[in-house]
Amino acid sequence: MELINLVRGFSDENRARIINLLSKKSLCVGEIQYILNINQSNASRHLNKLKNLKIVIFEKKAQWIYYKLNTELINNYEFFRAIIETDFKNEEILANDIKKLEEYQKSHLCCEKLRKEKLI
Repeated sequence: MELINLVRGFSDENRARIINLLSKKSLCVGEIQYILNINQSNASRHLNKLKNLKIVIFEKKAQWIYYKLNTELINNYEFFRAIIETDFKNEEILANDIKKLEEYQKSHLCCEKLRKEKLI
């Protein structure tokens, strides 16, 4: 069933974009929303689906929930690991999302600052 869940997780563009980001760094919903320029409910819905499929895991830090890729699950399937590590770089939208993530990291913004400055 794990394999089928992975296929389901990768089968949506926004979920693939989220997987791509989380393969690089743990992020809160607001950060994903900001980087991908999607609304909060869209980000949350896709994160919930990925969480239910066990593709992402989370941890709570203070009032924020940070999501990260379940690398243990991904590493069980060489094909999916290769997609994330190699093939995602060849997709323009996914490569652009990583550039936005890098810009975000340089900005020193965080979940709290995004909310305080009403950027999300």
